[in-house]
Amino acid sequence: MSRMSQTEGQDNPTGQLKESAQQVQQNLRDLGGQVREAATEQYQNLRQQASEYYEQGRQRAQEWEQGLEQYVQEKPIQSLLIAAGAGMLLGILWRRH
Repeated sequence: MSRMSQTEGQDNPTGQLKESAQQVQQNLRDLGGQVREAATEQYQNLRQQASEYYEQGRQRAQEWEQGLEQYVQEKPIQSLLIAAGAGMLLGILWRRH
């Protein structure tokens, strides 16, 4: 009988250890799922922000283009002189390098 009580005493801690390991494993699975969900949500938020920034930049570029076209149509000689001056400046800078 003393062997039987020793065996039961050893099985009980082993069973508890096994149960604890299973709980830890389940907790890790749950934590992994939570991390995955949080990462997916963060990715979607960043993607949406990037899309909004792109759209804003595109709109600003279109507005700038329209403003430039309007300026050239209203003041063609000044526009030509500005373009020539910018070209000369770039040419001088390019030659120095």
